Amino acid sequence: MKEIPADFRLSSYSFELPEDQIAQQPAEQRDASRLLVLNREDDSITLTNFSEIVDYLPDNAVVVANNSKVLPARIYGHKPSGGKVEFLLLTPLPLVMENKQSSEDGWHSADVVGLLRASKAPKPGLRVEFTDEFFLEVLERRDFGHSSVRLSWKGDLGTLFKDLGHYPLPPYIRRPDTPEDAKRYQTVYAEDEKLGSVAAPTAGLHFTPEVREKLKAKGIEWKEVTLYVGYGTFSPVRSEDIREHKMHGEYIEVPEDTAEAIRRAKAEGRPVFGIGTTSVRSLEGAFAATGKICAYSGWTDIFIYPGYTFNVVDKMLTNFHLPESSLIIMISALANRDTILKAYATALENKFRFFSYGDAMLIL
Repeated sequence: MKEIPADFRLSSYSFELPEDQIAQQPAEQRDASRLLVLNREDDSITLTNFSEIVDYLPDNAVVVANNSKVLPARIYGHKPSGGKVEFLLLTPLPLVMENKQSSEDGWHSADVVGLLRASKAPKPGLRVEFTDEFFLEVLERRDFGHSSVRLSWKGDLGTLFKDLGHYPLPPYIRRPDTPEDAKRYQTVYAEDEKLGSVAAPTAGLHFTPEVREKLKAKGIEWKEVTLYVGYGTFSPVRSEDIREHKMHGEYIEVPEDTAEAIRRAKAEGRPVFGIGTTSVRSLEGAFAATGKICAYSGWTDIFIYPGYTFNVVDKMLTNFHLPESSLIIMISALANRDTILKAYATALENKFRFFSYGDAMLIL
């Protein structure tokens, strides 16, 4: 059997992570989280606080952030028998609204994909009620616990989820969501009209209005894209040869003003920073779809792993990711794998907090 090169071997991205370094709560203040700065020119590592990030960004940079807003997409209903059912909406809310059917009596419906959980697996034809004016019918069971369902509702669907739903915290946060998560599991720049992600673009959680003001004062351009983060972001890579992994699809929007700012920066030799893996995925995914830096709306299933040539992003801010995840593989394409694993070892030694509510790393 042919040996898999180390960069393409899933086990090459493994590391031991103590349970107590998986952040269960956000830092007391957003910008009070810690920051590891990795400089690829000399492989140097600097440990600082996120509030100091402005000192490490060149004043001619363009930073690109994901402005999507997390939907409280986990909702609880019941079968006609009274048995409880949990439903997690996975189809991005804007696409639900785009494809909805409406009738004269005020009812709307749309076929969507989601995760259903009950004591007995819900079968096609089952009706699950949330309120008198909001229910679903199971259409089809699919792979990996997914189901196709038809949602039916009256009123505004986003408002229904906001009133009835819970924030789908990642599986490694082992507690129920709280009212505090409604504030802290959103970036301060999340746009109401971009409501629909089922996970936060977590590198952006560290930013405060004060940090953004400092960036602006330094002349750093702030631009935005939208990626509706799907639950697939938590899906494990199952192939030992990572090149065989099939990446989940996510819906992205790159507006023209962002594309124009990036084209201008590239022409002038100024660096483009991606704020988080979702922004990087948006920019590189749009380039992969079109072959150029331009406005784009559509799906991307781009999988970035070592050997990939970045066409848009030069540097990035990111949180610390799960062992053997597609996210640590992505950042190992920007900085090499050994460099990333050394940086992670330094973070572990210095008790950095990992994952969604954890600390951050700036890759220069």
